Amino acid sequence: MKLLKPLVASLLLGLATPALAAPALSVEFELPLIDSGEAHRPFVAVWVEQAGKPVHSLALWMDDNEWEVDLRRWWRKAGRYGDQKLDAVTSATRGAGSYQLNWDGRTASGQPLAAGKYLLVLEAVREDGNRSLLKQPFNLGGEAQRFSLPAGQEIGPVTLIVGASK
Repeated sequence: MKLLKPLVASLLLGLATPALAAPALSVEFELPLIDSGEAHRPFVAVWVEQAGKPVHSLALWMDDNEWEVDLRRWWRKAGRYGDQKLDAVTSATRGAGSYQLNWDGRTASGQPLAAGKYLLVLEAVREDGNRSLLKQPFNLGGEAQRFSLPAGQEIGPVTLIVGASK
């Protein structure tokens, strides 16, 4: 009982578990419902670049690796070189709906990125459909920022939040 009281007191004071850090970057976006013809789910890639080079992939949603070249910019920047760790962010395509991706500001190997100028890129392409490529520059490690990007044909409106503010 003597050991239990300090533990309970530290839990109540929030000392036993550290607070979770806010993500360095949060991306909220929609995949619109395409209600015409034979609409397939889109292939989607979301990644961060610095000076034209990919530094971290947040998501890669596709059905088959054979078609990853259809994500043209992602393929040219990151896919064909195979030097990014993609297993953790690769999954099947997703249906219409709202999605949120959070990133802690670290590379896939866990190294924190330096403060500076970066570019968020979202690319979506649909078989027998259209293509969307949305880009937003942002500063990592500075004041909190919020950006709204208009919808493309294959990606709905995008909200990018950098830093801790929502």
